[in-house]
Amino acid sequence: MSFSSALKLTNLDDFITPSQACVLPVAVKKNDSKKAQISVSSEGYVETDLVTGEKSVLTEKATITLNDCLACSGCITSAESILITSQSAKEFYSNLNCGKVVVVSVSPQSRCSLAACFGLGNLQTQRKLTTMFQKLGVSYIFDTTFAREFALLESANEFVSRYRNTNVATPLPMLSSACPGWVCYAEKTHGEYILPHISTTKSPQQIMGTLVKKYFAQKLGVSSDKIYHVTVMPCYDKKLEASRKDFYDDILQTRDVDCVLATNEILDIIQENKIDFPNLEESVLCSMFEGDGEKSILGASLNGGSGGYLDFIFRYAAKELFGVEIKGD
Repeated sequence: MSFSSALKLTNLDDFITPSQACVLPVAVKKNDSKKAQISVSSEGYVETDLVTGEKSVLTEKATITLNDCLACSGCITSAESILITSQSAKEFYSNLNCGKVVVVSVSPQSRCSLAACFGLGNLQTQRKLTTMFQKLGVSYIFDTTFAREFALLESANEFVSRYRNTNVATPLPMLSSACPGWVCYAEKTHGEYILPHISTTKSPQQIMGTLVKKYFAQKLGVSSDKIYHVTVMPCYDKKLEASRKDFYDDILQTRDVDCVLATNEILDIIQENKIDFPNLEESVLCSMFEGDGEKSILGASLNGGSGGYLDFIFRYAAKELFGVEIKGD
């Protein structure tokens, strides 16, 4: 079973087994005309006791989805692994021989972490990852740097457009972030007030998902549902982002990103398969576009860390709106 680093640090011994229920499994229907008291039976079921003297009834269990689980702040146990089976290494393995074209997209942040872990260079790491995934049965391994650059440019253009034509639908300030955890927090805590201020540009992960499932699928001559797309990301919340309904094709019944593996899950895969990663041969990189591949990795921008969007948009807007070029760090 694989847990996020946050759960690993807690050293809890209350891992929920598949036979147990989530700690928040009930949906209580409000009844303005009657008062009720919620209690837990000796069997562990939640019961609603009506004050009118009516017999106690078991409350209806609510469906807990992946989105609910990862976005919920009320769970006090380590139930994460049970509800994210569609976003795990096990699911990745099960789809390697399912008759689909398997594509893996690696984020620059994850690649840098793996490079630091094994004492390798960025380009070396991407080449060795290509070798490793190909040996596991993956057809194509891409770098997501292009999608990140695309997201930065689109965000900057959106800000300039808002600045020149600000209105109720596209107000200022514009809040831009590729962090799904922050977006979820904003949606849940501030709702409709904050939504118009959030940038409409997709994150690099989801832009890559669109490119793989639309552009690359067309290039291969297959439909989107015939591609199984996996991304390697630095954060578990990217699993939440990939599972959002916004990024699901109802017609073809497929997601832009089918599975998200965190960086530490790649380390688990390396260890489980007893792969001598530092000594793997280096393969030629896959390229989705002409000129993509090694050049994109070597020429990656510095706007991938915290504050990267702000820095890029500020410099872009200064030049585009006022003709001022800001140089230096």
